Amino acid sequence: MPVPAPDTRDIDFAAVVDFVTAATAPHIGAGKVADYIPDLGRVDPNQFGFAVATVDGAVHTAGDADVRFAIESISKMFTLALVLSRDDGSLWQRVHREPSGEPFNSLIQLEIEQGIPRNPFINPGAIVVTDHLHTLTGNAYDAVRTLLRDETGNPDLHADGVTHGSEAYSGDRNRALAYLMADFGNLRNPVPVALDHYFRQCSIMITCTELARAGLLLARRGRRADGTRLISADDARRITAIMTTCGTYDEAGEFAYRVGLPCKSGVGGGLLAVVPGRCAVAAWGPGLDPKGNSVAGAVALQTFAAVSGCSLF
Repeated sequence: MPVPAPDTRDIDFAAVVDFVTAATAPHIGAGKVADYIPDLGRVDPNQFGFAVATVDGAVHTAGDADVRFAIESISKMFTLALVLSRDDGSLWQRVHREPSGEPFNSLIQLEIEQGIPRNPFINPGAIVVTDHLHTLTGNAYDAVRTLLRDETGNPDLHADGVTHGSEAYSGDRNRALAYLMADFGNLRNPVPVALDHYFRQCSIMITCTELARAGLLLARRGRRADGTRLISADDARRITAIMTTCGTYDEAGEFAYRVGLPCKSGVGGGLLAVVPGRCAVAAWGPGLDPKGNSVAGAVALQTFAAVSGCSLF
């Protein structure tokens, strides 16, 4: 299918979404669901949703855009935003900002680097950020849920109990990571407390439509849906920078090459991309590639960037 020449001055997002849907159709169902988490292993892989939310309030959707799925690691960017909104920068003494080049749950790298995670989007880094937020707020999960409820406009957004149970049941590697960091003195709360809040935030159920709306927080450079500011424009820029370099596990270079947008993925099959100043784009396809990123979602975002001309590079 030939790609039409992009016109970045006046994008017809509805037409772009139609083109993305057609181009992605042959890839729906490709990949493997995250069956190491029992509840995710039961998700029908033959689903695909796509949504674009623009900073002027328009939303364009296609496919299964209103089907709920576990937000998983995409929650990490919202947890990070909440910490930066309340913190003086001391978080960066506990977690670095470099790509890992290793699987997102690597114990070896964490041991070598003495309990300091390489970045906030791999599992140990996200556990530290959740632990930090819990210390700041007294309830990390509720802080993330409240932010997502406000930004999506859905007051009923919540963690699914079955998914949370699956996360806890299959979470031995995350426990190992957390106890290793605690041994190095890099957790402030008891390991079971930090992990419970981490598992619950990952178990929040969301749709592509809602996720795109929530992503506007960064597309609006730190401004919330009600017009107030959560984080500075500089911090919004920094989060999108980390999304570009670290947001898709150890496949971030490939995503920068193929898509050219800041992205954050989750093993529930979701992908969120941000076009600063313009829009947020959410794609969902439960089938994952070997690195843990949605196969159909990656095709959709690559097509979106090519057709819309919104790639940053």
